[in-house]
Amino acid sequence: MNTEERKESPLALVTGLTGGVGGAVAQALLARGWRVRTLHREPLRGRRLAADYLDPAALEWVTADALDQDALCQAARGAKILFHGVNPPQYRNWRRWALPMLKNAIEAADRSGARLIFPGNIYNFGADAGAIIDESAPQNPSTRKGRIRCEMEVLLKDAARRRAVRSLVVRAGDYFGPTQPRSWLAQGIVKPGRPVRAITYPGPLEVGHAFAYLPDLAQTIARLAELEPGLPDFDVFHFGGHWVEEGRVFCEAIRAAVADPHVPIKAFPWWMVQGGSPFVVVFREVLEMRYLWQRPLRLDNHKLIRLIGSEPHTPLVPALKECLAALGCVALTEPAFQAG
Repeated sequence: MNTEERKESPLALVTGLTGGVGGAVAQALLARGWRVRTLHREPLRGRRLAADYLDPAALEWVTADALDQDALCQAARGAKILFHGVNPPQYRNWRRWALPMLKNAIEAADRSGARLIFPGNIYNFGADAGAIIDESAPQNPSTRKGRIRCEMEVLLKDAARRRAVRSLVVRAGDYFGPTQPRSWLAQGIVKPGRPVRAITYPGPLEVGHAFAYLPDLAQTIARLAELEPGLPDFDVFHFGGHWVEEGRVFCEAIRAAVADPHVPIKAFPWWMVQGGSPFVVVFREVLEMRYLWQRPLRLDNHKLIRLIGSEPHTPLVPALKECLAALGCVALTEPAFQAG
């Protein structure tokens, strides 16, 4: 697409572009002909970080902070979509940062007329939600972060009802992807920068778990963005992603990705996390969400499939090989497998 053609393309504002999911969404939107604008407190640094997975020159960069409401509203001018990809840094201070940033995004969507797309997760659900969860499942979280995530979605519902601010929640399981530096795969299951010598799995090997490969999720979000004019002011879709009936399936897929069927599988040292939680904030935050590894919680994606026909789905082994290559754990000997 040449410069003149891109000027006529719809504009999307993507926040949190260097955090993982934002980068994947920007990639998917660019590939489908959107113009993408992003903001960063230090655009030169943002360009360097983004260069690992996309062409920074393809983006419009704005110097701004998601906590600066006026700057965010200015950045959103002319946008059809505002993808809210920012999260509190270091998995902490959720109430201090997450709620104000979302309120600013709602204001920016209101002023610009953009549809706000919010990446939801499964923190919202407690033990009463059941093993298979659709969009109508009760949200009775048992954790502090879960309650905050519920508050965030209530903010979106209220904005749609009171101010006709259009928004969309796309809920998914645990993220993993080549643009996701902070994930269970990268920070717990394998050790980046070296060949995989052991797989440290956080849950019981016989319990199912929901994973979301970011390129597939991003393609889904891009397709929903194209359909957004026909959606209600507020709507929720569940992304099925990679549901593994047993944790050992995920571990065996890693073994296949590294072509070594004998890599040992070890239990995650929760005892160490629990022992250090009074002193290490990140340990305390991670420990709170342990229950999501101890019981199966699968997202029902039938509503999504009825709308878009089929969910983009990269086979698990190639998806993991892409991620492990990005982490420096394995070398790719063939072209990257394309999402979808």
